[in-house]
Amino acid sequence: MLTMRQKATGVALLAAVAFSVTGCSSDSGGGSANDKIRGAGSEESASASPSASASAAAEKNAPVFAFPADVKATVERDTSGDAVKDAVLRDVAYSAQARLEAFGKGSGQTANMNRYFAASALTYWTERVATVKKDGLTVSGQYRFYGFKVTDVANGRTAAVRYCEDQSKGYSKEIKTQKVLHTNPSDQDFILYTLQAAKDPAGDWQVQRQSWKKGDASCVQG
Repeated sequence: MLTMRQKATGVALLAAVAFSVTGCSSDSGGGSANDKIRGAGSEESASASPSASASAAAEKNAPVFAFPADVKATVERDTSGDAVKDAVLRDVAYSAQARLEAFGKGSGQTANMNRYFAASALTYWTERVATVKKDGLTVSGQYRFYGFKVTDVANGRTAAVRYCEDQSKGYSKEIKTQKVLHTNPSDQDFILYTLQAAKDPAGDWQVQRQSWKKGDASCVQG
């Protein structure tokens, strides 16, 4: 819902956004076994029972997400009153959960990832999911997505969006041993995501480019 805690600056997926999005930077790269997984999710083990997001179940044609018993994803999303913006916010919230689910399944090519991601964002997360799985890590705990806001819309087909993620109660977990690698909470557990989304022929808004910044003041909460 989350990449490894990065040590080096890497690919900036938002560089080619056609309209201005302020306050975005990105980092990617390697991490250690004690790092939290950024943009990742939960492993779906044999003991995990699939469950649908409560918010998703209430909406038409909503996706269903399967999370294990030890992972909880919470989405806090208000409506704007604008039909286009609300559709964008809905689908971007789904994309955050799809990313979490993908890391849990160990595959970036899940039905929900292909529905809510495209272009360079899908390529990046597919590769990142594979790397995290190869490193033998998944996550456990609580992940919260909030602060969703559409910052720009172009011709009702392309939008710029931002949202925050709180991983202060989320931890890395070794897949083989199921050992949870606890860390002390810090401002770096709060992440600002900025992205470009575009409407596909089916009517879904797909994340095409995405960038993030750890410890952003607009996301940090006590």
